[in-house]
Amino acid sequence: MRLDAAPVLCLDRPVNAHVPNRSFLNVTASATGRAWRDRLDARGAQTALAMAQQHGVPDVLARILAGRGVGLDEVPAFLDPSIRTLLPEPNSLTDMAPLVERLADAVRAGEQVAVFGDYDVDGATATALLVGLLRAAGLDPLFHIPDRIFEGYGPNLAAIERLAERGVTLLVTVDCGTTSLEALAGARALGLDVLVIDHHQAGETLPAAVALVNPNREDDLSGLGHLCAAGLVFVTLVALVRRLRELGHWTTARPAPDLLDSLDLVALGTVADVVPLKGLNRAFVAKGLIALRRRRRLGLTALMDVARLDGPPRPWHLGFLLGPRINAGGRIGDAALGTKLLLTEDPVEARLIAAELDRLNGERQEVERAILAAAEGEAQASVGLTDAGAVVVVSGEGWHPGVVGLVAARLKERFGRPAFAIAFNGETGTGSARSIAGVDLGRAVRGAVESGLLVKGGGHAMAAGLTVARNRLGDLRAHLEQALAAQVERARADQALIIDGALTAGGASVALIESVARAGPFGAGNPEPVFAFPNHRLAYVETFGAGHVRARLVAHDGAALKVTAFRCAEEPLGKAALAARGALVHAAGTLEVEHWQGEQRVSFRLKDLAPLI
Repeated sequence: MRLDAAPVLCLDRPVNAHVPNRSFLNVTASATGRAWRDRLDARGAQTALAMAQQHGVPDVLARILAGRGVGLDEVPAFLDPSIRTLLPEPNSLTDMAPLVERLADAVRAGEQVAVFGDYDVDGATATALLVGLLRAAGLDPLFHIPDRIFEGYGPNLAAIERLAERGVTLLVTVDCGTTSLEALAGARALGLDVLVIDHHQAGETLPAAVALVNPNREDDLSGLGHLCAAGLVFVTLVALVRRLRELGHWTTARPAPDLLDSLDLVALGTVADVVPLKGLNRAFVAKGLIALRRRRRLGLTALMDVARLDGPPRPWHLGFLLGPRINAGGRIGDAALGTKLLLTEDPVEARLIAAELDRLNGERQEVERAILAAAEGEAQASVGLTDAGAVVVVSGEGWHPGVVGLVAARLKERFGRPAFAIAFNGETGTGSARSIAGVDLGRAVRGAVESGLLVKGGGHAMAAGLTVARNRLGDLRAHLEQALAAQVERARADQALIIDGALTAGGASVALIESVARAGPFGAGNPEPVFAFPNHRLAYVETFGAGHVRARLVAHDGAALKVTAFRCAEEPLGKAALAARGALVHAAGTLEVEHWQGEQRVSFRLKDLAPLI
């Protein structure tokens, strides 16, 4: 088997295919301090071979499928995920039937409905989905996205009172509400019926609501806890459209909307909320990317244009180009801008809002850089020198609350452990946290709330938000260390770089990448394939931009590959690359197709490198 035609298959020393522990290229300590492991053992490689023979897929694609647990008979369905096949019966979710019935009653009676969303991308897309369907059904619903600084996360009584004054009789919360006991009790006292559609972890006590759909509530057996709020709203809309059809609501003059057209919003919320791209979520994103390519939603089309999106939309475009711009309104501007953009049917308004979000995103980046520098200094002082502690907890007076989640994400990446960043304003701090795989942050934060260490807090396994009094910060840090130490130790002990196969620069073609893409969309839960390039020369290494590194990877036959590594010039990877200029190395990373002036070219995103042994 030629190296430039397919990955190298290593079939010795069988191990568990789902727990890779076999050294790849004998790399035991790379530039980033990791061992490299082969994703497949002998049995997994045999499965890949059988896939290639039985289904006619290329060897490289077969290896990727086998490495992600796809069974031999599951290949066709995996390569073409069908929402119709994967979509569950909506009523398998606890409280779905009464929630849909109350929504249908509101539609039939022409009630004034208000949708209360979260200020992140998942909240914006979930809100736009529900508001859009209610408009199609004949209502003119209100929506409210809270200001991150002045209102904070979730429903608040002041906003609910204003909605009640405008005649609202039914309040629907999306991507929030599960832990808002006092605010929703206040809504009920004002005479509003309340419905909750949420996916954040729930405690034993639930808010007063007509119905609460949350697959993570303790009495829900649907198995849909991996869905984000936008995905849950989509499932809800399937049930609502069906119920309204049963009631004869849809007519020739008012036809039922095609929900598949709304998958662009579901895909955006799913990728931005970093939920696992498995099963239904993967189908949502795969089909949502197709909807995005049609450019039918004016707001997203304007946003793609202002973000200078190159080529067909891909998952990373959603996570790194579109998502941050929609988030920018909620972080440092008007929190409702993102939802307004997603709902507008005016092309002029779409261009104006998209331009404003792009401007706000640039401003957000400047604010983030300043706070990140201070946060990294604090974290380095407490963690970096001794590599001690299970978590990183940093705080600062006057930090902008809108960017602390991004700062936490950067610290998590740099220090390889869960990170909390808290912005204090006086004696109270608002913070966000991001986790590493295998460490459940949401549960730890809920435990801190129940222990009285936090004013409020909640989230899910990979991300959480919190409010803490300054005098409890030390106690909170101690609680997190105790609650997460064992999980973090296990997770950090298995931080090897998992390799899907080996290639040469000449074998990294556009056709190969397009073949590999059939196993996507890639993201959380369905990792992007990592390829090793053994015995290649690292040439033309230089820094550029804000701490990035670029180079060329040259094979023995002269074939070359463009290399980029972002935000690493002062990190071990960047320093190792600069030191290895002109030397032979093993390099590992991911491949992508760049679109430039009508042409396609292959680019390599460097994740690690190791000197030859």
